[in-house]
Amino acid sequence: MSRPPAKPLLVAFALAAVAELVCVAVGSRTGQLVAKPLLMPLLAAYVAARGGPRLLVAALLLGWGGDVLLLVPADAAFLAGMGCFAAGHLCYLTLFGRRRTRVDLAVGYGLVLVVALVLLWPGLPAELRVPVAVYSLLLAAMAYRASGLGPLAGAGGALFLLSDTLIATDVAEWPQPPAAGLWIMLTYLAAQALLTAGVVHAGTGLSPTEGSPAARTARPVHD
Repeated sequence: MSRPPAKPLLVAFALAAVAELVCVAVGSRTGQLVAKPLLMPLLAAYVAARGGPRLLVAALLLGWGGDVLLLVPADAAFLAGMGCFAAGHLCYLTLFGRRRTRVDLAVGYGLVLVVALVLLWPGLPAELRVPVAVYSLLLAAMAYRASGLGPLAGAGGALFLLSDTLIATDVAEWPQPPAAGLWIMLTYLAAQALLTAGVVHAGTGLSPTEGSPAARTARPVHD
């Protein structure tokens, strides 16, 4: 069975992303309820249409679960959403495998993780401290391992870490910059788009068990 064309799905994702950002900027809750749930399914559909790795599709759909759950203003929904994103990061980590990465980046991400947790810890609700710490460790590991796939995925991992750190400062009740919600959503969308682009563009270098049938027969691309 032939796949649907990929380009219209990517265009639809871009339009939904613009709509979501506009809704966040103007404070339209109704608009966000419509636009936000469309984002990751459209990006996942694009990956599937390109014959991309199933793990990437899974990571994006888990991101969709997190997006939807975070629309619900409840602590239980926040924790469940964080769990969805954590599972998505595990998909990314499995997808990235053990590619060569820079030691200085490992040190840098480690320092960022420790400093962020030390500074945020006192302001976090007691019941969220351990889940946030575990999630942050997983997120930092994903961001670091993404760099092994190339600059696109590496930038996506870094932006994902930045986006979620901005969320954590809000949870810890730090003073927020102007249009904080817009910056959070902008960095998140850029992160997922760059991670997707990095994986799709390096698709022939993925493990044969991760990619499409075409990727399984392609010659590996070296970093």
